[in-house]
Amino acid sequence: MTMTLQPDGAAPAADSHARRPVGRAARFWRGRPEDERWVRPALLGLLVATALLQLWNLSASGYANSFYSAAVQAGSESWKAFFFGSSDAANSITVDKPPAALWPMALSVRLFGLGSWQILVPEVLMGLGTVAVLYAAVRRRFSAVAGLTAGLVLALTPVAALMFRFNNPDALLALLMTVTVYCVLRALEAGRTKWLVCAGVAVGFAFLTKTLQAFLILPPLALVYAVCAPTSLRRRLGQLALSALAMVVAGGWWVAIVELWPASSRPYIGGSQNNSFLELTFGYNGLGRINGDETGSVGGGGGGGGGGGGTGQWGETGIGRMFNSEIGGQISWLLPAALILLVAGLVITRKAARTDTARSAFLVWGSALLMTMGVFSFMAGIFHQYYTVALAPYIAAVIGMGVAVLWEERAHPLASAALAVTAAGTAVWAYVLLGRTPDYLPWLRWAVLIGGLIAAVGLLLAGRLGRGLALAAAGLGVAASLAGPFAYTLSTVNSAHTGSIVTAGPASMGGP
Repeated sequence: MTMTLQPDGAAPAADSHARRPVGRAARFWRGRPEDERWVRPALLGLLVATALLQLWNLSASGYANSFYSAAVQAGSESWKAFFFGSSDAANSITVDKPPAALWPMALSVRLFGLGSWQILVPEVLMGLGTVAVLYAAVRRRFSAVAGLTAGLVLALTPVAALMFRFNNPDALLALLMTVTVYCVLRALEAGRTKWLVCAGVAVGFAFLTKTLQAFLILPPLALVYAVCAPTSLRRRLGQLALSALAMVVAGGWWVAIVELWPASSRPYIGGSQNNSFLELTFGYNGLGRINGDETGSVGGGGGGGGGGGGTGQWGETGIGRMFNSEIGGQISWLLPAALILLVAGLVITRKAARTDTARSAFLVWGSALLMTMGVFSFMAGIFHQYYTVALAPYIAAVIGMGVAVLWEERAHPLASAALAVTAAGTAVWAYVLLGRTPDYLPWLRWAVLIGGLIAAVGLLLAGRLGRGLALAAAGLGVAASLAGPFAYTLSTVNSAHTGSIVTAGPASMGGP
């Protein structure tokens, strides 16, 4: 197969009259002069629909996680509590995380008063930002359709719908990780140092959001840049060193202040054993999450996880963890499809030049997905279902890119076969997931299965069908693939979620 994607940032040519100078308002609506007229309205429609979905029934969750809401209230009353992330305005103890995720909410409460919306709307805005950045990252190298597909998949992922309207740190972390990947992809286009430095800054602030989880994707991203960036090896290594320095400065300034501040005049570092943020970072919030030895955990270590798979306090570990009855309905609806499309994208781009940005995009998003999924699957320590929101942008990006390249190559039998296998596999897996909640829309699992299999047949013949029939098959495939997660997302936004452990969708009845 030979890939014939548009050059970086390129888009199909538009009518000549679209290139005439326009005012700011018109340009906001019109978008890029070279874009077709439907592109910008479609993006704005996606963002508006996402906002309405996330804002629906928002106040039903009240103060959501009261542990973090108490810290938000404290930060709105005391700048010292704001800085340290204290659980109370008297600054006796901090939460067990750095405070970056608390800052937007505390500022909102300081400006608009204490209330559910004042706490949760910043999380909604983070979700919108993540969708927008994801669209920009995928659309820049591929197409508007690819970007919109990625944004739609993210918006309809159940665990994303949950966490982008909940006050845990994960919403900000997902946004910053998506920004990091966007910046790395921009740096890979022309070897620009400033974009790699921006990526380092984003990771630094992600560290101030959820400590070492921010570093999960660093090794594969650094390796891809070191190999694929369009500049000399010496310059690539120097740029990576500058990015690392930016990361240390962006994430380390707060740590340095906390560690140097006299312990007698600052709050105790919650979750630590000796009032040290570094001990908290590398212990309870670090290696303890991997090996299960979580000194300071309210529930003790998970134990028994092990690299070969096992069951501990925090659930069964192993390669199937993301698909089991506790986690599958949160994140795995399109995970098999993403893995298939990742392989397909890498096969299609296998003969491209070292600096090819399409292949680099598959490598960056795909390695971020595999690295995070691998750690989540085998970590023996504290693991909650909502952690999987970190996977959502990576899955969505691979889906958008993979569908775009296979659709363009659909005349090739292998490409159309890959599309068909993706549609059929997604439908079958949705049938399994929906079977775990048999009392919730029982007709939907059969509709999804039948629709997905019909779409798979049409996609298998897409290269021989007329454009209209091929598009109809593709549309049916998209509808069947997203129906399940959309239903779970609607269940999520229609329900109140409070406490420290929350899940998306209807209650699971177990299953395979």
